[in-house]
Amino acid sequence: MIRTLLSFLFILLFAYTVQAQDYPRQQIDFDLFVQELFTQQEDDNIPYEDFYETLFQYYQRPINLNNTTPEELASLFILSRPQIASFFKHIEENGKLLSIYELQAIGGFDLLTIYQLVPFVYIDDAGLNADQRPLWQRIVGEDNNALLFRYERTLQQRRGYMPIDTNGRSGSRYLGSPDKLFMRYRVSHTRDYSLGITAEKDAGEEFTWDRSTRRYAFDFYSAHLQLYNKGKFKSIALGDYQLQIGQGLLLSSGYSVGKGSETITTVSRANLGIRPYSSVLEYAFFRGAAATYTLGSVDVTGFYSNKLIDANLQIQQDTLSDFNDFFTGFQTTGFHRTPTELANKDQIREQIYGTNANYLSRNRALTVGITALGTHYSSPIQKAGAAYQRFEFGGTHNYNIGTNYSYTWQNVYLFGETAMSKSGGMGTVNGLIANLSNKVELAMVYRNYARNFHTFYGGAFGEATRNINERGFYTGIKLKPFARWELTAYYDRFRFPWLRYRVDAPSHGDEYLVRLYFKPNRQSSLYAQFRTESKGLNMASNNTNIDYVAQVIRRNYLLYYEFAPTKTVTLKSRVQFSSYEQESPQQTGYLIAQDINFNFGNIRLSTRYAIFDTDSYDTRQYAYERDVLYAFSIPAFSGKGTRLYGLLQFGLFRSMDVWVKYGLTHYRNQDSIGSGLETIEGPRRSDVKAQVRYKF
Repeated sequence: MIRTLLSFLFILLFAYTVQAQDYPRQQIDFDLFVQELFTQQEDDNIPYEDFYETLFQYYQRPINLNNTTPEELASLFILSRPQIASFFKHIEENGKLLSIYELQAIGGFDLLTIYQLVPFVYIDDAGLNADQRPLWQRIVGEDNNALLFRYERTLQQRRGYMPIDTNGRSGSRYLGSPDKLFMRYRVSHTRDYSLGITAEKDAGEEFTWDRSTRRYAFDFYSAHLQLYNKGKFKSIALGDYQLQIGQGLLLSSGYSVGKGSETITTVSRANLGIRPYSSVLEYAFFRGAAATYTLGSVDVTGFYSNKLIDANLQIQQDTLSDFNDFFTGFQTTGFHRTPTELANKDQIREQIYGTNANYLSRNRALTVGITALGTHYSSPIQKAGAAYQRFEFGGTHNYNIGTNYSYTWQNVYLFGETAMSKSGGMGTVNGLIANLSNKVELAMVYRNYARNFHTFYGGAFGEATRNINERGFYTGIKLKPFARWELTAYYDRFRFPWLRYRVDAPSHGDEYLVRLYFKPNRQSSLYAQFRTESKGLNMASNNTNIDYVAQVIRRNYLLYYEFAPTKTVTLKSRVQFSSYEQESPQQTGYLIAQDINFNFGNIRLSTRYAIFDTDSYDTRQYAYERDVLYAFSIPAFSGKGTRLYGLLQFGLFRSMDVWVKYGLTHYRNQDSIGSGLETIEGPRRSDVKAQVRYKF
């Protein structure tokens, strides 16, 4: 199926003769919006680029407010559920919107929310302006239609690319070049179709054609074709896709944020159903087919996925003549740089199948759904036997069944999902969002995931990265006491009833955040933020024979200021500080960054100079950086040093845009950077990234 889609895409790509068209509006700056959503940049597995691209797709093809759904509006993470209910109530009582200014007349919509929403929406009558041309003509004539190439490289040589020495170091080396290559073609139109192909080669991987290792030039390929609103079929997907159903307890596409300074809209998940996949994470997707069919008030979704995944396959001898293979866990890095990593490529076949039925009431206030799915692996999972792994999944088959709901009553939105796995373990997440007044919003979420609850593609709200072995209660609030002020805060308390990795006893913790935001005018904004977290962890400096768990306390402080003195220049200042302690002297770290960005219309230049100083990796500093289109950069800095980068964007031709980024990090008092095969001899690391986009 994937090869057929690839062939079709390449034929279609080179058959274009249409003239290039410009996007009708300029790009907007997502920096502040992204920083609000991703306050805790501490998880490398979050698909930031997928989230960023989806928002950018909404900007290129805004949502028609006269032809949208509650779930589509919720996926912007701008409107709360009571605000969405108020929006549809307004349309029901007054008819379709005639102007974007009519948003000011909707109850619960303040100016700050409207300013955030306007770039992603528009007003139109889709019934009069719907495109009735055949699909191939709509694809050929689509302006949201581009081919993209990206090149990345670290200029210093890492140990993995050096000749093997005889001084006792590891004999392993990377098989390929230090060049990272990325290519993607995508053409899409909101709520009509999406067609794309993505290819990637990571640094250290070979660019080769080898059928025995399933490498065909690039190391990873992904392709998709998704159609919308074809008769009673709400959605049809072929190739690679994702599923976002209910609260994501069983099926989560990764389009979720979690805890952050946006304390209200991010705690519930949008029930988006089938989504096209165009990211380069080599594990977090389905490969096969899926479809959603509408039967009156019920949408029925069926899906099937069959793909190979990476794993370290091992052989176990049961008798003198009987050998069985097994694997201890999935390998999700997607790297195939060394002989060992390459040997683990595509070792296990994963099959997933299931269905979901979702009921939506006529007034859109109530949704109820039920989901059933099965998972099968070609070889059994057999954990290594550590105490914390006692209740982890083992075997080849897993089955899940669950139900989800949501209900809007006046200014209160209730939501939840409960599921069971084959082991008998239960998982549940339930919450509410309430607009107590035009100036006060409240969110509360309770979750309880049993230690033997198993779901492989779940991503519901929680503290841990997986929905297992956790209980917790979250409370978030948003206050708008004055027109230009906003105060957000949350408190989350959680427990882990069983052992965890590096936590050799049941443990507990809590976390809270407070942020004050002020926007005196359209040219400037300021916010201050404080976050602290307490969580159990094995004592690091323990010299006894028995491990014991002690509380780790992390505190983070952040001050951010943005000012645009002219239409050409924007200044952004950032100061952040953190501390870390665990029954020992406190460790600290800080980062100070100054951005100066220039916009000359067809040419844009973004620059930063930053200094950082941390006592250890535990006080590392995360700082969002501007990057090339569709890329997302939140590097972590530890040690002592400076960081500077420059990003240049310009239009080479009417249909071609170019991005070039250069970044330099200099460490003080260090003779090397990194470890293992990633080691760089010397105190400097410089990276270059170039990207070209051609718009058809």
